Amino acid sequence: MTLLDTAPAAPSLAAIKSKQQAAWSAGNYAIVGTTLQIVGETLCEAIDLRAGQAVLDVAAGNGNAALAAARRWAVVTASDYVPALLDQARARAAADGLEMTLREADAEDLPFADASFDAVLSTFGVMFTPDQEKAASELLRVTRPGGKIGLASWTPESFIGRLFRTIGAHIPPAPGVKSPALWGTEQRLLELLGAGAKDIVASRRQFVFRYLSAEHWLEVFRTFYGPLNRAFAALGERGPELERDVLALIAEFDRGAGKGLVLPSEYLEAVIVRK
Repeated sequence: MTLLDTAPAAPSLAAIKSKQQAAWSAGNYAIVGTTLQIVGETLCEAIDLRAGQAVLDVAAGNGNAALAAARRWAVVTASDYVPALLDQARARAAADGLEMTLREADAEDLPFADASFDAVLSTFGVMFTPDQEKAASELLRVTRPGGKIGLASWTPESFIGRLFRTIGAHIPPAPGVKSPALWGTEQRLLELLGAGAKDIVASRRQFVFRYLSAEHWLEVFRTFYGPLNRAFAALGERGPELERDVLALIAEFDRGAGKGLVLPSEYLEAVIVRK
């Protein structure tokens, strides 16, 4: 038998993407996503967004960064591969009296011309693409020279980074696929975007989940947050084991001192200036 015979098969990125899309379509991410709005607002300030600029929100979910940009009078397009989430973004924009274009799109194959946008944003979105190099290439391609890419990505040691490792201990991830949390490291950002950037500034920030209790957080996330929803569904009778480990992880991070859950999770805020 040769080494070729024993080498593991390369992961099917298309199959992985299909499973991811199903996961993010499960539950109702908008219930969780809306609580993260402050990250989109902060990111727009970090890139020094100007009124009238053309902005693309990639893997926009229910539109946090897109809405923040529209509030600053940018010309905004929000894209995602889950149509139901775009419907949520559309409803939020209408409720706030904001204008934006909604476009169903794969972050690894954006349907926009080269150098179409002054700013390209993604908050906890593009980091989940299975083909990281392809997604990074697309971010650079659609950004004009001198334009900015603004990213918010959970770090590996953050609460959410650790949560995905906890899920992975019960349901191993597909072999050969890099961790999404690598986007939350300066080294990986340099690998992915450095060749097309003339400047990268990365800052570590904290988002704080605030819920009634650890049990309340778990109830909301296992119901509405697709990856956790699908993990519990897949585990079936072994679900209590994951529940135990998630609650232990929450206890490690919680600083609410019994007066409601106060759960910080670190993320990397990155501003990349396109060459």
